[in-house]
Amino acid sequence: MRALKIAGAAIGAVIVVIALLAVIGIPSSFLTSAIQQRVERETGYRLAINGGARISLWPSLNITLNDIALQDPKDREISNRLTASSIQADVTLASLWSGQPRVTDLLIVRPVLTMPLQRVREPNPPPKSGAAGTSDAKFGIEHVSVTGGTIVFSNVRDRVESRIETVNADATIGSDRKILVTGNARGGGQPLKFEIKATAPAAPIERQNIPTEIAFEAPGLLSAPLSARAEVRLSGTLVMLNGVSGTLGDGAFNGWASVDIASNKPLVKLDLDFQKLSVAMERGQPGTAAQPWSNASIELIGLNYVDAQAKISAAELNIGDGRFAPAAIEASLMSGVLKARLANLGAYEGNANGDLAIDASAGNPTYALSADLTNVRALPLLRSLADLDKLDGRMQAKIAVRSSGNSQRAIMANMSGTAFAVFRDGAIRGLNVAQMIRSLTTSPLSGWQEGDQLATDLSQLSASFKIDKGQAVTTDLNLVGPLVKMTGVGTIDLGTKMIGFRVEPKLVLTTEGQGRTSDPVGLGIPVMIEGPWDSPRIYPEMQGMLDNPEAAYAKLREMGKGLFAPNGALGGLLGSAQGGADTQGGSANGQGQGGLLGGQLGETIGNLIQQGLNGGAQPPRPSRSIPPASAQPQQAEPPPSQSAAPPPPSDSGETQDSRAMNEVLRQLFNR
Repeated sequence: MRALKIAGAAIGAVIVVIALLAVIGIPSSFLTSAIQQRVERETGYRLAINGGARISLWPSLNITLNDIALQDPKDREISNRLTASSIQADVTLASLWSGQPRVTDLLIVRPVLTMPLQRVREPNPPPKSGAAGTSDAKFGIEHVSVTGGTIVFSNVRDRVESRIETVNADATIGSDRKILVTGNARGGGQPLKFEIKATAPAAPIERQNIPTEIAFEAPGLLSAPLSARAEVRLSGTLVMLNGVSGTLGDGAFNGWASVDIASNKPLVKLDLDFQKLSVAMERGQPGTAAQPWSNASIELIGLNYVDAQAKISAAELNIGDGRFAPAAIEASLMSGVLKARLANLGAYEGNANGDLAIDASAGNPTYALSADLTNVRALPLLRSLADLDKLDGRMQAKIAVRSSGNSQRAIMANMSGTAFAVFRDGAIRGLNVAQMIRSLTTSPLSGWQEGDQLATDLSQLSASFKIDKGQAVTTDLNLVGPLVKMTGVGTIDLGTKMIGFRVEPKLVLTTEGQGRTSDPVGLGIPVMIEGPWDSPRIYPEMQGMLDNPEAAYAKLREMGKGLFAPNGALGGLLGSAQGGADTQGGSANGQGQGGLLGGQLGETIGNLIQQGLNGGAQPPRPSRSIPPASAQPQQAEPPPSQSAAPPPPSDSGETQDSRAMNEVLRQLFNR
């Protein structure tokens, strides 16, 4: 009887201890060594369990590992490949007894996964020690949760580190082998969202097709949500995506892709055809033309850590607000050198071809661009890509430039090469060049004198530039329009956005345009255009005036007369406005009005200018020692009762000099 009491007490004590251990947990120092040995044997990595392990039996079998670190013993640069605050696994007891553990829930808290970046691909990377373990043990996982994770891409030697943070993911594997993975994260300060659906085949899955659906949103990387379907196949370290089809925004695409992950430098190959491909491009804010180029660093070192070969075609390619159709691009990225070729790009009723090369293998990236544009509509192209809405017409351009630098400012300041552009049958919008030139006879100009209603028609505008260290120099600027012609030389400082031009403007002072027999009337002196390219100072060059005052005097006087000729720029307009008014002395064809404008109106304007020069006093009579160049004997004025017919205009369309105008010129040039 006593023995039974002792046995009963012992059994009761054991039950109490088991109950307490089930609630509190079993400290299992022996468990950590077993887990560490198994991980190293199967993967070749060392597992450090710094916070210990614990087994809990209630309400289910739960194994918790605290403060873990997974290490690659062969990697001297990155000590820990994976760290986590804790890993918790719920395991069914029945699966343990069967020898095939099944994890119903796996929770990974604040993991940090470090992915090393390499510049050189390993041709035949050796397998990890023990990675190809021969264990036949089988286990399954039904549900995995990751909270607060971080993925770090790092190269210690280059001091490069990029992160995807706040990774939260949830993966479910059903009994029918259907896999659903959803999650979100932040990369580069931008939100990311992803969803993956797949159906896994029966083991082994290698070299079998895995139907997969992917949905991905990255506003800072892609212009629209991406959704795709593909047949995924695993072949060793090669992941192949065959039969790819999907949509990017409202544009469909199809093709194939593959990723070789044999080494820590992946090799990506793809061939995709898009109905519509849109690439987001940051637009400048209004008024940015006056702001200096950005000195912010442009990070291109990431091009060193992936190799790629790509072919991309699109029925419609949108770059920012630019619209191009069709487009075909071939690109390769090897050893940090990106080469891209764009062939037969449809660009606004014209055609474009180009080559771009970026070498980011060194600390200071270099760039090379060559482009050829033919018969392109200039206004929509320049407005969509560069916010330039001043030039319209058919454009042809050839560009061959190279540069280096880590910022916009450095790239523009280091640019060298050549460029040529010609615009035909168009207009300079917002500017009236002829009006600007006429305004120079009274005062210098500040800025381009822009106006929404202004325009200068162009027959042709052309210039070629030789560029060296950001200085673009031209010696053949040529502008030809119906009412203006201009040639010039100058320099554009691409780095500071400053210009310095010396131009020779000529006005066409008749409505006959450039095709008339006489030459355009020049200002007689060069005009300087200097300062910021969005608002330069425009003024006559005084040195040119002093070098040849006779020519300046003659040309300016000729300009003043030509403005009021019968078919001159102002004479024709005013004459047409008065057409039919003179019923007595004027002829039906308006010749009488031409004499009136060339004489009375011209003299009146000259008198007004003269009064301004004399502070409001009446203009004095001209000095006898400086007779008018075309002075002729004055005829007596007819009595008021008689109307003398004005003299007919000369064959050249010029009027006689007025005394007031000659007096103005005398005071201006001290003649």
